[in-house]
Amino acid sequence: MKVLCIGEALIDMICTDRGSRLANGQNFLKKAGGAPANVAAAIAALGGKVGMAAKVGQDPFGDYLIDLLEEMGVDTQWVIQDPKSFTTFAFVSLMEDGERDFYFNRGADGQLSTADLAQISLSAYSIVHFGSATCFLPGPLQQTYLDLLSKATENNCIISFDPNYRHLLFKDNISSFIDQCWPFIRQAHFFKLSEEEALLITGCSTVADAAISLRGTSTGLFAITLGKDGTMLSAGSDLEIIASIPITPIDATGAGDAFVGAVLYQLINSNPIALKEIGFKDWEKIIWNANKAGARTCEYLGAMEAFKYLNSSILK
Repeated sequence: MKVLCIGEALIDMICTDRGSRLANGQNFLKKAGGAPANVAAAIAALGGKVGMAAKVGQDPFGDYLIDLLEEMGVDTQWVIQDPKSFTTFAFVSLMEDGERDFYFNRGADGQLSTADLAQISLSAYSIVHFGSATCFLPGPLQQTYLDLLSKATENNCIISFDPNYRHLLFKDNISSFIDQCWPFIRQAHFFKLSEEEALLITGCSTVADAAISLRGTSTGLFAITLGKDGTMLSAGSDLEIIASIPITPIDATGAGDAFVGAVLYQLINSNPIALKEIGFKDWEKIIWNANKAGARTCEYLGAMEAFKYLNSSILK
């Protein structure tokens, strides 16, 4: 049983001069990033089999991302290095008021084409996870995402979706982001939304109303993460909030990706996978364990660094 994650693998350049705008920052810390890459790394850290489909530059930063993913145990056969595009960068500085000064220097990730993945055999994968923060931006990846969704559906793969909304990427075209989410929500067997995403996508003013709206549109099981207030789980006619894990957080980066990775890891270890045969009590345990994985990630600085401390023993 194996998972395929598709989307961006990129470099986060984090300004370590706290309170400085990017224009004034002098010191930056390089970190591997990209939500689907994080999910793949989390699954591998837990001991699951996972591959990544992405495009990076044929440059030292693309080399770094591939080497790191392989070190984590991710199959990088479908991580393509593009000699014509640079590896994508995201520059971030945290201001004193808590706001982020952000600049997105997009490169290779958006150039992943359907032709790049023409030879991929989905018979090798039980689950395909669509968790890209950038797939709904203009570029070849946008169509590749849709084409792979269609191919995965035809191959009876389990579809997983996490929209990973980033306001600074879509602030000028939020409606486009919302419209593009719905085909994935309708076809997903499992999807995860943050509270912000649930309200944004449904247009509802409360999480409870958002859950009702989602249940009326999708037959999939879904989770809405509520931070310290837990995770709302919807499965069939059942709805419940699973408690969060009390911790003193150091860095929440990658916590949602660890959550999704833990859910998918547990699914591929249900042998064979038969979602209809997983009862609500079992789903409660899956989400509780996923909450534990997310909490563990918050106790370390940086997602990939935190994933080094993930292992299957925490899911017991």
